[in-house]
Amino acid sequence: MTFIRSLLFNIYLFGGTALIALVLLILMPFSSQEMRKGSQFWTRYVMWGMRNITGITYEVRGIEHLPQSGAIVACKHQSAWDTAIFVLLRISTAYILKQELLKIPFYGWYVKRSGHIAVDRNAGASALKNMVSDVRNALEKERNVVIFPEGTRSSPGEPGTYHPGIAAIYTQTKLPVIPVALNSGLHWGRRSFLKKPGKIIMEIMPPIEAGMKRRDFMAKLEETIETKTRELEAEGQKAGE
Repeated sequence: MTFIRSLLFNIYLFGGTALIALVLLILMPFSSQEMRKGSQFWTRYVMWGMRNITGITYEVRGIEHLPQSGAIVACKHQSAWDTAIFVLLRISTAYILKQELLKIPFYGWYVKRSGHIAVDRNAGASALKNMVSDVRNALEKERNVVIFPEGTRSSPGEPGTYHPGIAAIYTQTKLPVIPVALNSGLHWGRRSFLKKPGKIIMEIMPPIEAGMKRRDFMAKLEETIETKTRELEAEGQKAGE
């Protein structure tokens, strides 16, 4: 049954995404705000399919810690689900993502037009400098900025390496960083065809205040996110027994 549901969901997802992409192409000459509204509609479409086809629901805890705008968010990354949820919670959101995604037809155009922040991971120090500048611009436009410190998706129980991009943002903007943990990989795994029914839990935690030394900040960020992620994974696994 899980295989059949996953197959139906993928048909629903990719078929609907193609149609919505055509609508976004029509909206492309208009403002980035209109593009973000289109993205929010797509996210609702995906969440509806997850709930009604695969049996995956979600719960967001600690939403009171997430301002409407002007915040820096560092989120655990286990699933494609993670890259959509913040647009649903706060429409004025800019994701930091790898530049290679700009080459994907339709999606790459959407990323450019919506004002998300693409980073060339092979450009070294200049990439960090450009990223921080783009983050500042997004914050000035009253957008939240979401970064995945590991840089790529990790599997449940297998934490990735936290990269220095978030530290550069933290030290140079002199702003707090909001850590976010989740267990989405239990249900929509990295490179997994199967979508397993259950509840994805995401927890937004109180911000790590500005002013910490770089090394201390990175240690606290990783400990905060990974400790809570392990708790949420254990909770999800217990619920699925």
